Amino acid sequence: MGEARPSSAGLRALPRPVAVAVGGGGVLGAAHVGVGHALEQRGFVPDLVVGTSVGALNGAIAAGHPGEAAQWLDNVWARLRRREVFPLGYLSSRASIFTDRGLRRLIARAGLPARIEQLEIPFTAVAMDLGTGAEVLLDHGDLESALLASAAIPGVLPPVDRDGRTLVDGGVVAYVPVRAARKAGAASVVVLAVGPESSPLFPALQRRRAGAIAARAGLLALRHQIERDLREVSEQIPVVVLPTGVEDWPAPWDFRHSGRLISTASRTSARFLDGLRISGPGLYRDDASPATAAAFVSGVGR
Repeated sequence: MGEARPSSAGLRALPRPVAVAVGGGGVLGAAHVGVGHALEQRGFVPDLVVGTSVGALNGAIAAGHPGEAAQWLDNVWARLRRREVFPLGYLSSRASIFTDRGLRRLIARAGLPARIEQLEIPFTAVAMDLGTGAEVLLDHGDLESALLASAAIPGVLPPVDRDGRTLVDGGVVAYVPVRAARKAGAASVVVLAVGPESSPLFPALQRRRAGAIAARAGLLALRHQIERDLREVSEQIPVVVLPTGVEDWPAPWDFRHSGRLISTASRTSARFLDGLRISGPGLYRDDASPATAAAFVSGVGR
């Protein structure tokens, strides 16, 4: 993990309480681990953590092991394989293609308490009510069911019945849960977001085929949600989006690239943090292409 470094000027300037908002992304959540390394090396500990989907699992580990979460996350992600999370050839029920047995095993080996209230740092998992479409903030009670609900990709993993509601993946309504962080009382937010939907947008459509067109439309819809939420919250408080530096994203079910995602995100976010300057509410991020960015946004609210 390397030596701890002094916290960057930007991190020290963030108004408290400061939240970490950890977005979705499936296997791409390995990049969260790299960003977590950079934050931890600079002595940063948030006042609250909010997570969606895989970000809920990573966020819960961060909330349960402050100051040493990076090592716990490494232990979880280093051994992760597709068949553990999405076991082929096993139909869970009519409600989903796969069982959640693998996800339950991941949660069990993360060294977490039974209840959300027992985590060291206040934590919220974001899910969606399948009946109403409402965003549901799970900040107390059973931790395992909250994480399962937040990560229950509709049709892929089984929904979770909790408190009289049927809950599924929070990424449908809050892929990057900055609004939930604001609702939880954050005065500033550090965002861990991964995947092409959170990266600089390249306007060209490479292949005019049905699959490529559908994928592009889905990416744009998700990106619209993310941008709307980031800009809404950044008008009120500082919102820092940490870059990963990853341009070549693997498929969301391809677990062979975790090491590359972790190391690339760690280096890129470290450089960004060391140059970060905060000057009031605004959106602080690197909008340039990761491959060509020589500088990053400092103190620019947009």
